[in-house]
Amino acid sequence: MPALSGHRRRLIITLSCAAALVLTACGGPPRPGAVMASGAVTETNCGLPVTVPEPPRRIYALYQPAIEMVHALGVTDRVVGTAFLDAQVLPDYAPAQAEMDYLPELPSREALLAATPDFVVSGYNGVFATSGSETLGTRGDLARLGVQSWVFGPLCPSADGLADEAIDPRAVTMDNVYADVRGLGRLFGVSERAEQVVAEMRRRLDSVRSRTADMPVVRVAVISPKDDGTFSVAGGQDFVTRILEMAGAGNVFADLRAKRNIPVGVEEIIARNPDVILTSTCCDGTYTRADGEPDAQKLRDNPALAQVNAVRDGRVHPFLFADRAAGVRVPHAVETVADLVHPR
Repeated sequence: MPALSGHRRRLIITLSCAAALVLTACGGPPRPGAVMASGAVTETNCGLPVTVPEPPRRIYALYQPAIEMVHALGVTDRVVGTAFLDAQVLPDYAPAQAEMDYLPELPSREALLAATPDFVVSGYNGVFATSGSETLGTRGDLARLGVQSWVFGPLCPSADGLADEAIDPRAVTMDNVYADVRGLGRLFGVSERAEQVVAEMRRRLDSVRSRTADMPVVRVAVISPKDDGTFSVAGGQDFVTRILEMAGAGNVFADLRAKRNIPVGVEEIIARNPDVILTSTCCDGTYTRADGEPDAQKLRDNPALAQVNAVRDGRVHPFLFADRAAGVRVPHAVETVADLVHPR
């Protein structure tokens, strides 16, 4: 994500779903105003204790997974700001997001603190890292200012202030996604809603697994073609590797674990010879999968890739970086991948 964050972003979310339909849809967010529990709650997140004396009332959500998570948990009415979407939020959350204060770029540290949040939830660890230019302060630093924080479990760095390079591959699991939903549910005082979200996620994932269980594992590469002719691929510690596995596929670059996004030469793609290629199109809050078509066409038109199975067989498909996220979007992403690699 850091390499992608400099892209120009804008948000013009076009709503196509009626609010009443969305709010009553299975798996959609409950209406604002859910009863909040009382009393201090402590959860451990990425090795750090997170204690709230009462459910947070001023939540700031950064990045796609965090923004969709707060809507899924039904705490939209407590969100004071959102920033940095990679694509349109899922239809269930579009009406809620349309009412939010939203920044297409990350706020500065000063702008974030000016919103006086009591809790910051982030879908990317780099915002709390001391390296790079996107940091808003480490989690320990924010806690000393009275602002508690959460970063999603599959992105846990080995120590506060670090980022992707310090992810423990053993933490990149679906169990940790469920742990995030439940942990945030307890902190926000909406545990019952969190259990409903987890149950619905499990139901949808079990359905895909049942459909693809007896099908051959399809070898997939998730590739971002760059304007300068180079390529970046999703490596083994990126959560998309788990998404591919749940969809009955395998990441041909799973053995590359130095970072989530890894630059490779065209020779490496040819040597791995994937049967399916997915793009990783990012980053604009208006994007849908259709906006990945130019990236897909760029790969199809590259003469060096002409004999790669995926290109030769017409199996290069648009895909969104947002669908690589370890959050409540996972069932949607797994269903999308399963339909692409195992068409009905």
